[in-house]
Amino acid sequence: MTTRARARAAAEGLEIETVEGDAQSLPFPDRAFDAVISVVGTMFAPDQRRTAAEMLRVCRGGGTIAMANWTPDGFIGGLFKTVGAHVPPPPGLTPPPLWGNEEHVRGLLGDGVRDVRMRRREYTWRYTSPEEFVQVFREFYGPTHAAFGGLEPDGRDALAADLAALARRFDRNGGAGPVAIPAEYLEVVATRA
Repeated sequence: MTTRARARAAAEGLEIETVEGDAQSLPFPDRAFDAVISVVGTMFAPDQRRTAAEMLRVCRGGGTIAMANWTPDGFIGGLFKTVGAHVPPPPGLTPPPLWGNEEHVRGLLGDGVRDVRMRRREYTWRYTSPEEFVQVFREFYGPTHAAFGGLEPDGRDALAADLAALARRFDRNGGAGPVAIPAEYLEVVATRA
Protein backbone atom coordinates (compact mmCIF):
# COMPACT_ATOMS: atom_id res chain seq x y z
CA MET A 1 0.00 0.00 0.00
CA THR A 2 1.34 3.42 -0.90
CA THR A 3 2.10 6.08 1.68
CA ARG A 4 -0.69 8.23 0.22
CA ALA A 5 -3.23 5.39 0.54
CA ARG A 6 -2.15 4.75 4.14
CA ALA A 7 -2.51 8.45 4.99
CA ARG A 8 -5.97 8.59 3.42
CA ALA A 9 -7.07 5.45 5.29
CA ALA A 10 -5.78 6.90 8.56
CA ALA A 11 -7.59 10.19 7.92
CA GLU A 12 -10.81 8.24 7.35
CA GLY A 13 -10.28 6.28 10.57
CA LEU A 14 -9.69 2.99 8.75
CA GLU A 15 -7.40 0.44 10.29
CA ILE A 16 -4.77 -1.07 8.01
CA GLU A 17 -3.66 -4.61 8.66
CA THR A 18 -0.39 -5.77 7.16
CA VAL A 19 -0.01 -9.49 6.62
CA GLU A 20 3.28 -11.04 5.57
CA GLY A 21 3.24 -14.36 3.82
CA ASP A 22 4.63 -16.61 1.16
CA ALA A 23 3.00 -16.38 -2.29
CA GLN A 24 3.42 -20.15 -2.55
CA SER A 25 1.49 -20.74 0.70
CA LEU A 26 -0.85 -17.83 1.33
CA PRO A 27 -2.02 -17.51 4.97
CA PHE A 28 -5.71 -17.18 4.04
CA PRO A 29 -8.66 -19.56 3.82
CA ASP A 30 -10.07 -20.84 0.53
CA ARG A 31 -12.15 -18.32 -1.46
CA ALA A 32 -11.33 -15.51 1.02
CA PHE A 33 -11.11 -12.64 -1.51
CA ASP A 34 -13.17 -10.99 -4.24
CA ALA A 35 -9.95 -10.00 -5.98
CA VAL A 36 -6.37 -11.26 -5.98
CA ILE A 37 -3.90 -8.76 -7.42
CA SER A 38 -0.18 -8.91 -8.08
CA VAL A 39 1.89 -6.14 -9.62
CA VAL A 40 5.30 -7.60 -10.51
CA GLY A 41 5.25 -9.61 -7.31
CA THR A 42 4.15 -13.23 -7.57
CA MET A 43 6.27 -13.61 -10.70
CA PHE A 44 9.31 -13.78 -8.41
CA ALA A 45 8.13 -16.77 -6.34
CA PRO A 46 10.27 -19.80 -7.25
CA ASP A 47 7.45 -22.33 -7.77
CA GLN A 48 5.24 -20.74 -10.40
CA ARG A 49 2.63 -23.54 -10.52
CA ARG A 50 2.19 -23.52 -6.76
CA THR A 51 1.93 -19.72 -6.74
CA ALA A 52 -0.79 -19.76 -9.43
CA ALA A 53 -2.64 -22.48 -7.52
CA GLU A 54 -2.56 -20.33 -4.37
CA MET A 55 -3.94 -17.31 -6.23
CA LEU A 56 -6.78 -19.48 -7.52
CA ARG A 57 -7.39 -21.04 -4.10
CA VAL A 58 -7.90 -17.77 -2.23
CA CYS A 59 -10.09 -16.12 -4.92
CA ARG A 60 -13.84 -16.77 -4.72
CA GLY A 61 -15.72 -18.04 -7.78
CA GLY A 62 -16.59 -15.08 -10.01
CA GLY A 63 -13.84 -13.01 -8.39
CA THR A 64 -11.04 -11.26 -10.24
CA ILE A 65 -7.42 -12.27 -10.62
CA ALA A 66 -5.34 -9.38 -11.95
CA MET A 67 -1.62 -9.20 -12.59
CA ALA A 68 1.04 -7.04 -14.18
CA ASN A 69 4.12 -9.09 -15.10
CA TRP A 70 7.33 -8.06 -16.87
CA THR A 71 7.67 -9.68 -20.30
CA PRO A 72 10.61 -11.83 -21.41
CA ASP A 73 11.34 -9.65 -24.45
CA GLY A 74 10.97 -6.26 -22.76
CA PHE A 75 13.51 -4.21 -20.86
CA ILE A 76 13.25 -6.12 -17.58
CA GLY A 77 13.52 -9.41 -19.49
CA GLY A 78 16.72 -7.98 -20.97
CA LEU A 79 17.86 -6.99 -17.50
CA PHE A 80 17.42 -10.59 -16.31
CA LYS A 81 19.39 -11.89 -19.29
CA THR A 82 22.15 -9.35 -18.64
CA VAL A 83 22.36 -10.20 -14.94
CA GLY A 84 22.23 -13.93 -15.77
CA ALA A 85 25.32 -13.56 -17.97
CA HIS A 86 27.23 -12.41 -14.86
CA VAL A 87 25.49 -14.42 -12.13
CA PRO A 88 23.70 -17.51 -13.47
CA PRO A 89 20.31 -18.21 -11.88
CA PRO A 90 19.95 -21.26 -9.65
CA PRO A 91 19.58 -24.51 -11.60
CA GLY A 92 15.98 -25.40 -12.40
CA LEU A 93 14.59 -21.93 -11.67
CA THR A 94 11.86 -20.93 -14.12
CA PRO A 95 12.62 -17.36 -15.27
CA PRO A 96 10.27 -14.85 -13.59
CA PRO A 97 9.53 -12.98 -16.88
CA LEU A 98 7.75 -16.08 -18.21
CA TRP A 99 4.76 -14.72 -16.26
CA GLY A 100 4.78 -12.07 -19.02
CA ASN A 101 4.13 -14.69 -21.72
CA GLU A 102 0.42 -15.14 -22.53
CA GLU A 103 0.61 -18.87 -23.23
CA HIS A 104 2.59 -19.51 -20.04
CA VAL A 105 0.07 -17.60 -17.91
CA ARG A 106 -2.85 -19.48 -19.51
CA GLY A 107 -1.05 -22.72 -18.71
CA LEU A 108 -0.50 -21.71 -15.08
CA LEU A 109 -4.09 -20.58 -14.47
CA GLY A 110 -5.67 -23.28 -16.66
CA ASP A 111 -9.33 -24.14 -16.11
CA GLY A 112 -9.33 -22.14 -12.86
CA VAL A 113 -10.24 -18.98 -14.77
CA ARG A 114 -12.55 -17.83 -17.54
CA ASP A 115 -12.86 -14.63 -19.51
CA VAL A 116 -9.09 -14.06 -19.55
CA ARG A 117 -8.06 -10.69 -20.98
CA MET A 118 -4.40 -9.93 -21.61
CA ARG A 119 -2.70 -6.99 -23.20
CA ARG A 120 0.83 -5.69 -23.38
CA ARG A 121 1.40 -2.36 -21.72
CA GLU A 122 4.39 -0.19 -21.00
CA TYR A 123 5.93 1.55 -18.01
CA THR A 124 8.72 4.08 -18.60
CA TRP A 125 11.67 4.26 -16.22
CA ARG A 126 13.22 7.74 -16.18
CA TYR A 127 16.68 8.57 -14.88
CA THR A 128 19.15 11.41 -15.32
CA SER A 129 21.64 8.95 -16.84
CA PRO A 130 22.23 5.23 -17.41
CA GLU A 131 24.59 5.35 -14.44
CA GLU A 132 21.85 6.66 -12.15
CA PHE A 133 19.59 3.82 -13.35
CA VAL A 134 22.33 1.30 -12.49
CA GLN A 135 22.85 2.84 -9.05
CA VAL A 136 19.15 2.75 -8.18
CA PHE A 137 18.70 -0.82 -9.39
CA ARG A 138 21.93 -1.86 -7.66
CA GLU A 139 20.68 -0.56 -4.32
CA PHE A 140 16.93 -1.18 -4.43
CA TYR A 141 15.90 -3.82 -7.01
CA GLY A 142 16.20 -7.24 -5.38
CA PRO A 143 17.54 -9.30 -8.30
CA THR A 144 20.25 -6.81 -9.27
CA HIS A 145 21.06 -5.99 -5.65
CA ALA A 146 21.71 -9.69 -5.00
CA ALA A 147 23.75 -10.05 -8.20
CA PHE A 148 26.04 -7.15 -7.31
CA GLY A 149 26.45 -8.54 -3.80
CA GLY A 150 27.64 -11.89 -5.18
CA LEU A 151 30.38 -10.48 -7.41
CA GLU A 152 33.96 -9.40 -6.86
CA PRO A 153 34.82 -5.73 -7.64
CA ASP A 154 35.81 -6.41 -11.28
CA GLY A 155 32.61 -8.39 -11.80
CA ARG A 156 30.53 -5.58 -10.27
CA ASP A 157 32.15 -3.08 -12.63
CA ALA A 158 31.45 -5.30 -15.65
CA LEU A 159 27.82 -5.82 -14.62
CA ALA A 160 27.36 -2.08 -14.07
CA ALA A 161 28.79 -1.35 -17.53
CA ASP A 162 26.52 -3.95 -19.17
CA LEU A 163 23.43 -2.63 -17.37
CA ALA A 164 24.25 0.94 -18.38
CA ALA A 165 24.62 -0.25 -22.00
CA LEU A 166 21.24 -2.02 -21.73
CA ALA A 167 19.61 1.17 -20.45
CA ARG A 168 21.13 3.16 -23.31
CA ARG A 169 20.03 0.53 -25.87
CA PHE A 170 16.39 0.72 -24.69
CA ASP A 171 16.47 4.52 -24.14
CA ARG A 172 13.82 6.18 -26.28
CA ASN A 173 15.64 9.54 -25.98
CA GLY A 174 18.61 8.14 -27.89
CA GLY A 175 21.04 10.77 -26.66
CA ALA A 176 23.79 11.12 -24.11
CA GLY A 177 21.68 12.72 -21.38
CA PRO A 178 18.69 11.53 -19.36
CA VAL A 179 17.16 8.17 -20.25
CA ALA A 180 13.53 7.18 -20.76
CA ILE A 181 13.43 3.39 -20.77
CA PRO A 182 10.18 1.73 -21.88
CA ALA A 183 9.59 -1.53 -20.03
CA GLU A 184 6.90 -3.82 -21.39
CA TYR A 185 4.62 -5.73 -19.06
CA LEU A 186 1.66 -8.06 -19.55
CA GLU A 187 -1.60 -6.96 -17.98
CA VAL A 188 -3.73 -9.99 -17.06
CA VAL A 189 -7.34 -9.75 -15.85
CA ALA A 190 -9.28 -12.98 -15.43
CA THR A 191 -12.47 -14.15 -13.75
CA ARG A 192 -12.16 -17.05 -11.30
CA ALA A 193 -14.18 -20.00 -12.61
